[in-house]
Amino acid sequence: MFNFRFRDKTNTWPAFVDLFSNLVIILIFLLIVFVFLWTTTSVFNKSSGVKTIAELKQTNAEQSQRIRQMESDEAEATRLLLQARARLESAETDLNDKDLSIVDLITAYEQQVTALQEKDAATNQQIEDLRVQLNQALVAKQQINELEQERRDLQAQMQAQMAEKSAEHLAELRKLNAALAAAEESAHEQEVKYIEMSTRLNKALADKVAELKAMEEYQSEFYRSIKIALGDTTSVMADGDRFIVPSDILFQTGSYKLSDEGKNQVRLISNVIKGLEAKIPTDVDWIIRIDGHTDKQPVVPGNRAYADNMQLSILRARAVMNELVRDGVSPRRLVPSGFGDLHPMELGTDPASMQKNRRIELKLTNK
Repeated sequence: MFNFRFRDKTNTWPAFVDLFSNLVIILIFLLIVFVFLWTTTSVFNKSSGVKTIAELKQTNAEQSQRIRQMESDEAEATRLLLQARARLESAETDLNDKDLSIVDLITAYEQQVTALQEKDAATNQQIEDLRVQLNQALVAKQQINELEQERRDLQAQMQAQMAEKSAEHLAELRKLNAALAAAEESAHEQEVKYIEMSTRLNKALADKVAELKAMEEYQSEFYRSIKIALGDTTSVMADGDRFIVPSDILFQTGSYKLSDEGKNQVRLISNVIKGLEAKIPTDVDWIIRIDGHTDKQPVVPGNRAYADNMQLSILRARAVMNELVRDGVSPRRLVPSGFGDLHPMELGTDPASMQKNRRIELKLTNK
C-alpha cells in the first residue's frame, strides 16, 4: 500500500495511544459526573416521584454496571493497545532485523485500528444510550421540579389561607369575648339595678300598702265623722270611697254661690277635716277631692255667669273649697274638679234622677 520503509517514518503510535487513553478517561469522568448529578437530583423527589426514583435507581445500577464494563473494556483496550504497541515495537525491531515490508506493518496496524474502532463504536453507542437516558432523566427531573414547585405553591397558599382564616377567627373570637364580657357586665349592672329597684319598689309598695291601710282607716273615720257632724240628714250619703252631698242643699238652682244652709253644712265638714289634719301623721300625703257634678239640663241661653254645665260644676267645687279654706282648712289638702253631666249616678231624665245627679262628692285619698 505504501512505498516507503517504516524505519524512515516518524512513530506516532505512542501519541495516539495516549490521546485515546485520555479520551476514554474524560468520557468516564463525564459519565461519573452525569451519574452523580442524576443520582443527586433524583433524591429530591420526596412524594410524587417515588416510582421514578425506583426506576432511576435501577437505571443507575445498570449504568454503574455498564461503567464497570466500560472500565473493564478500557482496561482491556489499554492492555490491547499496550500489547499492540509492544507488538509494533517488536515488529519494528523485527522489521529492522528482518527488513519486513511496510505493507505488512500497515496491514497489522489497520487490523488493530479496526479492532479498536469496533471497540470505540460500541463505546460510542453506549455513550449515546447513556446520553439518551441522561436526557430522559433531565426531563423527569424538570417534571419533578415543576411538581415540587406546584406542591410548594399550593402549600404556601394553604398556609396563607389558614393564617388568614385563623386571624379572622381570632379577631371574631376576640369580638365575641369582648361582647360577652360587656353583656355580662351589663347583665350584672342590670341585675344590681334590678335588685335595687326591686328593693325600692318592694319598700314603696309596702309603704303604699301601709299608707292605703291607714288611709282606709282615716277614710272610715272621715265618713263616720261627717255623718255624725251632719246628723240624720237622709240626703247625705256615703258611696264606697266617696261622701256625697246633694247640690240642692248647698246651692240654689242654676247658682254656684253657697246658700246659708250650704255654708253651715260646709262648716260642719270643715270641722271634721281639721280634726283629721291633727290626727293623720305628717308623712301621709293625703288630700280631699271635691268633685262637682250637674244634671243634663242645658244652661239657659244668655247666662253670662258660666257657659255650660262643665263650667258650673267646676265653679261649685271651687266655692266649696273656698268656704272650707275660710273655715280654717289648709288649701294644700283640697283639690277641686268638675265633671259636668259626664258621670251621672242615674241615667233617667225624671226629676228624681236629675236631682241625684246634681251633687258634690268629697273623697279622702292620697296623692
